[in-house]
Amino acid sequence: MLPHLLRGGYQGGGGGAGGKEGTLLETMRRSAFVTILYVIVSVFLFATFSLYSSRNPVYVADLFNPLSRSSDSSFRAIREDLHNNSRHRPFRQSNSSDQKKNVLMTSPDDESLLEEHSNIDSESILFPDWEVFVIVSTDTPVASRESLLCRYPNEETSPARFAGILASTNQSTFKCELPTRNRRRLPFLSPELTTLSTKELKPPPPAKELMKWSLLAYESFSMETDVVLFVKGVNNRQGMNRPARGLKCIFSDVASNRTVRTAVTSSVQEVFRCAHPDLTALGYNGQDDPSFKVKVSLEISEEVLVVPTVAYYTPWCRIANPKPKSELCATTMVYNVAKFLREWVMYHSKVGVDKFILYDNDSDDGLNDTVEELNEEGYRVETVSWIWPKTQEAGFSHAAIQAKDSCKWMMYLDVDEFVFSASWENSSEPSDQMLKSLIPRSSASSTANRRRRRVGQVSMKCYEFGPSNQRCHPQEGVTQGYTCRRKSDNRHKSIVLLEAIDHSLVNVIHHFTLKREYKWRQLNIQNTLVNHYKYQAWPEFKLKFRRRVSAYVVDWKKAENPSSKDRAPGLGFEPIEPAGWEHKFCEVKDDRLKMVTQKWFGYETVTGYVMAWQR
Repeated sequence: MLPHLLRGGYQGGGGGAGGKEGTLLETMRRSAFVTILYVIVSVFLFATFSLYSSRNPVYVADLFNPLSRSSDSSFRAIREDLHNNSRHRPFRQSNSSDQKKNVLMTSPDDESLLEEHSNIDSESILFPDWEVFVIVSTDTPVASRESLLCRYPNEETSPARFAGILASTNQSTFKCELPTRNRRRLPFLSPELTTLSTKELKPPPPAKELMKWSLLAYESFSMETDVVLFVKGVNNRQGMNRPARGLKCIFSDVASNRTVRTAVTSSVQEVFRCAHPDLTALGYNGQDDPSFKVKVSLEISEEVLVVPTVAYYTPWCRIANPKPKSELCATTMVYNVAKFLREWVMYHSKVGVDKFILYDNDSDDGLNDTVEELNEEGYRVETVSWIWPKTQEAGFSHAAIQAKDSCKWMMYLDVDEFVFSASWENSSEPSDQMLKSLIPRSSASSTANRRRRRVGQVSMKCYEFGPSNQRCHPQEGVTQGYTCRRKSDNRHKSIVLLEAIDHSLVNVIHHFTLKREYKWRQLNIQNTLVNHYKYQAWPEFKLKFRRRVSAYVVDWKKAENPSSKDRAPGLGFEPIEPAGWEHKFCEVKDDRLKMVTQKWFGYETVTGYVMAWQR
């Protein structure tokens, strides 16, 4: 009867019993229609949410606690999480020549190996913006960064771009895009890195789920007394850290699946410290065994969870003949700064920086060529491939321990920042003692001095410069092109005594927490400051939308925290040039550093006035 009613077949009406029956049937018909409409709307909303979730795996996952997903196949039993076919090699410092090499080979026969094995053993991580980061096993030689593809289980492919060599393991890395069709189905599956061999490709292996950048152990560094492990996704909010007592470092020999757990002694930001494992319990016999490879990760007891990992454990080794320490080094994280680097290095080298350590965050603008040129000219510039996105705090912590044996003081300063002192204005030429005069000299180790708290960190306040009517990058350099700034100071940058940094390695970009026996000195801005060329010509500034390297700095693309000091006033949430950008942030004319650098680095030519860093 009901189908007949829904078709409108009943025409009853009138009063009495017939009218009541007609009213009842009309009510039933409307109720059925509302029910059907409700079902259709529910299905539509569910489908829309599912599609949105599948297209935004990194950002949607951030709305929830990733550690609660213990049923995810990424977080299965420990032996599955820690198994990997990669071959471990001891740590060595990467440099510009390493980054330029196309090969990771040990014999001429490697080319034939590639012809025989068209699929390259690797493991993959899903980064933001649908980037897939592929780490090649060191058991598999990679003959060339050219003509490689990421091949997905559904047979779709995307070009693989060489992305550098991991400093900690010497593994070659590549980046490719996750094809659109692969973004619409969960779980996201890993590609195979393949060559464009003329031979038929082997059938793809069983599909593996992509590791997620939102939860991953990604680097490890061994000290004499403990191990430093870098993990994404465990301490997600600034100042909110999981207690160390609920965590364990877990070491697993890849070949035997033997595991050893050690206590975590510090849990801050993305840095975790724990004791070295007993290598004999992992099957190590003290010999140089290339098959002995140990992965390290973090175990979260209350979640019954082992964090997925690509990090390897390297036993600590003392340097046989350590070189004398440089008095003052400078480090920063960089991305596509080749056009700015010569000015920054040449200026700060002349005023006192002995060595520069650049953490390269996947630059593709010829940075390594510029670094090589600077080294050939006598400057000391090193690079570390640090591919991990939004990990500036972790990178600075890594620099604090990695450089401790070669540098005494470390200046943490970005490439668009220049230290300047008013006392330098009357100097006819720069001196390599100018910056060193800002830090305290070592004093005699008397009993009185040991009791007194030593200065372990010196900080300088910053002035932020605006576009200064520039519409493109000034060829003569930022110190010459940008001469208009905001009136008030903002933020500060620091020079840190590396031995004074707290065991936790905690930092907030501008400074580190110090050990109790050290103190912090703030310099007077009237004497010493940092010119921060923050708001440059629009084509340069808009590049910052792609990369905000700090883990805790608000992403400009998200409509969050509009009053943050990290946001440009008047700027929206998209890289769209605000009206009158070239005239913004101009409250004070300040050309002091311009005049000083002209005097120190400028010279006349037949074609006009030129700065030393112009090429």
